Amino acid sequence: MQLTSTSFDDGQPIPEPYCFCRIDPETHVSLADNRNPHLAWSGAPEGTRSFVLLCMDPDVPTVGDDVNQEGRTVPHDLPRCEFCHWVMVDIPIDCTELGEGTCSREVTARGKTAPDGPTGSRQGINNYTDWFAGDPDMGGDYHGYDGPCPPWNDERVHRYRFTIHAIDLERCPVEGDRFGAQDVLKAVEGHVLASATWTGTCSLNPDVAGGR
Repeated sequence: MQLTSTSFDDGQPIPEPYCFCRIDPETHVSLADNRNPHLAWSGAPEGTRSFVLLCMDPDVPTVGDDVNQEGRTVPHDLPRCEFCHWVMVDIPIDCTELGEGTCSREVTARGKTAPDGPTGSRQGINNYTDWFAGDPDMGGDYHGYDGPCPPWNDERVHRYRFTIHAIDLERCPVEGDRFGAQDVLKAVEGHVLASATWTGTCSLNPDVAGGR
């Protein structure tokens, strides 16, 4: 099974239009276009009944004391954890491509409630839901795709892994509209027939090699 994108090359920086934030020389960061990138997949095995799509950042700091703090940096060797940027289930088998900007076209304060997607698909919440919890201007349930916005003082370049799973279930057994990536991965355990991944990178730290 293969996953490809015309929005950026595998292993290369994700362009600004597909990010939640961009570098701003005056304020460190400002909001970007937050468009979902183009994705296309092929080679699903026989027995596939639907697809699951995830976008995960495995480089998120486990301790937030230094995050976005003036005069401090997030050390490269700080232990990291995963942050979900996108979770979509019940993608029908006749859908093998998502066009750029078809599921997300801007930053939506308090989160998208009913993001666009293929007919029949469902999109859960990403981890911006947790990040903005308690924020009076941004707090809410963030459904669908929201792009990269790593700490502007992080010494590490973050990776963003877009993964498509072909599963032998027509409907992913998660309920409601607040399911997350871990809920989905647990629900499809033992039902994944094949997977493919396309990886982009992002840094909002101008001092980090490869940053934008």
